[in-house]
Amino acid sequence: MAQGTGRSFGTFGELLQGTVHSGQHFMVTCPLAAWSTATFRHAPDTTNVDVHPVRKWKAARIAMSALRVAGVAGGGHLTVHSELPEGKGLASSSADLVATVRAVAAAVGTRFHAEDIESLMREIEPSDGVMYDEIVDFDHRNVRVRERLGALPSMIIVAHDEGGQIDTVHYNEAAGAHTDEERREYGRLLTTLRTAVRDGDLAEVGRVATRSAELNTRQNPRRFLDELRQLSQEIDALGVVCAHSGTVLGILIDRTDPDAAAKTEAALAGCAALPGTTAVHRSLGHEDGDWSRQGALHLTHHQRM
Repeated sequence: MAQGTGRSFGTFGELLQGTVHSGQHFMVTCPLAAWSTATFRHAPDTTNVDVHPVRKWKAARIAMSALRVAGVAGGGHLTVHSELPEGKGLASSSADLVATVRAVAAAVGTRFHAEDIESLMREIEPSDGVMYDEIVDFDHRNVRVRERLGALPSMIIVAHDEGGQIDTVHYNEAAGAHTDEERREYGRLLTTLRTAVRDGDLAEVGRVATRSAELNTRQNPRRFLDELRQLSQEIDALGVVCAHSGTVLGILIDRTDPDAAAKTEAALAGCAALPGTTAVHRSLGHEDGDWSRQGALHLTHHQRM
């Protein structure tokens, strides 16, 4: 049996999420330095894919689809391990699926491009744009990239999780429509963010992310947004980023700031005073090279067992 491994990073919510004037939904990813890893062992003499843990049944489903698209018979054995907690808005499910497709490709000796992965994921559920190794403007409901924006310098994210879980599929089904005024504002914010990413302007990115978090409270009320926004201002951080269909908020800090360490400690202390849990993450930046790191894995781990 052939075995392959694939990986995919997650995203710390979104730098911006909303709808444009045409009514099309979009999100701008905030790629996160945390990964899902899938290992697939092809079994030509079986007709299904078994997966561990069993709750990752969507990954098993996309593995079967990937085999069929690749023109390969049989099924296999799939194991998925993720550093991304589920139901928090960190794209854990999307990362599992992308990692799985790459693992299948590694096992059977083929390659799926980002557009191919989009097509496979479109059959499963709304998804984040984590198949692209850069920040993207992504139509998550139709699982299609709208624009590839590039990369920013890596940032520190001091995260606060208010607890619980949110099912992204149910969230998208229940979300109400934005007003025309909101759509116009989202359009302006997207234009600003596009320029900020191109210019590496982290301060502007922070302002857009903060405003997006504020606008999101109409769809997903956040108990501690005011506290994190005030804390961000007090320590002179870049702003607040949120998982629009999740439970986490984060304070963005420039890693090159001479006071980054002190600001991180202050942000942690402030978040720790709130009900919930805290953590420190890092966004992926242009200095990280191959973000997914599985680009090499899904080529080098193709082996015969």
